[in-house]
Amino acid sequence: MTEKSKKTLAEWRSVLTPQQFYVCRERGTEPPFSGAYVDPTETGIYQCVCCGADLFDTATQFHSGTGWPSFFAPADDGNIRTVRDGSVGMERIEVICAHCDAHLGHLFDDGPPPTGQRYCINSVALTLNKKRP
Repeated sequence: MTEKSKKTLAEWRSVLTPQQFYVCRERGTEPPFSGAYVDPTETGIYQCVCCGADLFDTATQFHSGTGWPSFFAPADDGNIRTVRDGSVGMERIEVICAHCDAHLGHLFDDGPPPTGQRYCINSVALTLNKKRP
């Protein structure tokens, strides 16, 4: 794992759009079906919009019908971490970038095989690198 990104909130605010800042730094969410990656047409690796870490491969993306990009596995387990989230009165698992602590979305146990997991991720937290490593 690379060195952890350490920026102040003011520094993050200066490099992110208001919506990116709200989702990634304030743990918000974008409206369902509003994101650029809900219905992808290109292949590649989704990277963290804040630090560029490889997060999800389009090969693991599936249509969940939820309105957010969904994946059954991360591109690299070392690039994400999960924490318990009780912020909306129910227990969920929050998905965070391991390199910069950006809020990405949530993890649910209702995904397809082979993992049975659904990483429900905000499009605004991602950027698509169309070139595979």
